[in-house]
Amino acid sequence: MPHLFSKLRMRDVDFANRIGVSPMCQYSSVDGYANDWHFAHLAARAVGGAALVFTEAAAVSPEGRISPQDLGVWSERHFEPLERIARFIGSQGARAGVQLAHAGRKGSTYRPGAGQGAVPETSGGWRPVAPSAIAFSDTYPKPDELTVEQIKSLQTAFAIAAERAAAAGFEVIEIHGAHGYLIHEFLSPFSNRRVDAYGGSFDNRTRFLRECVAAVRRVLPERYPLFVRISATDWAEGGWDIDQSVDLARHLLALGVDLIDCSSGGNLEKADIPVGPGYQTPFAERIRREANIATAAVGMITAPAQADQIIRNDQADIVLLAREMLRDPYFPLHAAQELGQIAPWPTQYLRAAPSGTPERVAASGPVDRVKQTVAS
Repeated sequence: MPHLFSKLRMRDVDFANRIGVSPMCQYSSVDGYANDWHFAHLAARAVGGAALVFTEAAAVSPEGRISPQDLGVWSERHFEPLERIARFIGSQGARAGVQLAHAGRKGSTYRPGAGQGAVPETSGGWRPVAPSAIAFSDTYPKPDELTVEQIKSLQTAFAIAAERAAAAGFEVIEIHGAHGYLIHEFLSPFSNRRVDAYGGSFDNRTRFLRECVAAVRRVLPERYPLFVRISATDWAEGGWDIDQSVDLARHLLALGVDLIDCSSGGNLEKADIPVGPGYQTPFAERIRREANIATAAVGMITAPAQADQIIRNDQADIVLLAREMLRDPYFPLHAAQELGQIAPWPTQYLRAAPSGTPERVAASGPVDRVKQTVAS
């Protein structure tokens, strides 16, 4: 029976346990570049024992950012600081992942704490684009409707970013199709009113994502897994829902997707969401069971026993933690101690580890060997 600290293998990539760091926007970039903050933030989680460490959502084009302070991957130069981050994550025995994203109609908005609504072009904002010219809310900018030529260009941008990410040392690529951003906007009838091949029917509304996936899979090394994050439901009647998500997951599996990262909501300003511990886990369980594809559970997973039960009960293959990882970068190490499992500690920290804790062996690349030691 798998558990939170059992290994996981996807394609040719091994994960030391079933704990990952979920993508979390830091709103700390200048012109899309990662900096010392991003290094410190992501490196700490790798040191803390997570098997998979994702960057925040990284925009594949300048207008694909949520805010002017978002991370970007629309040029080769953006990967120079990211390569260093990926290399350090790997040196700690973790796998580096990058989430490729486009904010769509929710772009050109203020970062948290800096204001609300649209950032004017005079202050570094831009005109966002979307499947249809429908604003997210009264305070958000009205987007321009994408032309078919622009759609094709964005799909190419996703593929180019994925290829560069793999070359920079990222072994897991995730396409962000959730939370009311561009891909989710195509999926949901609430935000997609197109009358061409990219709107209307289920096949048409999922076309943009399916074509993105095909383009990314073509350039991504066969040995690397491809994830897709979706919002499994809009939480509103007549919108995107779990039944469509299961159907979509089957299509994505056939296109070479290895895991569905199951979140929800984000495409409507107001929705009745029953937030509570593990409230999105049933989506991961159902998609895993009915679409026969690996899934990640995310959302208010805060306790080691809770995370362990999700894996033991076959509800998901991996848990991705966000806020809990902000509160405790060393959650995996502490969880292993609480659950009586083995998780290697960095040699530099062994003096603080419980007696008998395994030590990470120094290596130039990802670590897959441990040796037993007694803490001093």
